Amino acid sequence: MTQQRITVHSVQNEEDLQACFAIRVQVFVEEQNVPSDEEIDEFDASWDACRHFLVKVDGKPAATGRYRSYKESPPTVKLQRIAVLPEYRGTGLGRVLILAMEADAKKAGADYSVLDAQCQAEPFYRKLGYETVSPETFLDAGIPHVRMQKRL
Repeated sequence: MTQQRITVHSVQNEEDLQACFAIRVQVFVEEQNVPSDEEIDEFDASWDACRHFLVKVDGKPAATGRYRSYKESPPTVKLQRIAVLPEYRGTGLGRVLILAMEADAKKAGADYSVLDAQCQAEPFYRKLGYETVSPETFLDAGIPHVRMQKRL
């Protein structure tokens, strides 16, 4: 078996941004039935509306996520729209993506990262050092979520 080449980078062009959207549509809209008008928002207007990330395996788009400034004191970013295509789940790509986004946010001056995790993904984020901070679950796009936080 040959070694796969994994790259992760912040999006700097329209082609990569469209690849991110395609992953999100497949995962959230098609697989999880999130309405498309809820999936795409003002932070998707361009690749610099917030920090979008794309993971590729052997040059093919495989996972995506984004973060944006959340609050200034303490400096906090919010990770959002984390999506891994089905054929790449369980391979460690989600971990690679989150760690790259956290490193980028920390380099940009963030002290904390927050995210709204689907309840089924809560154990995944716990393994990466996040702790649940919401007192109870809440619905986002009809899917149960919890708020989680991590010091970077």
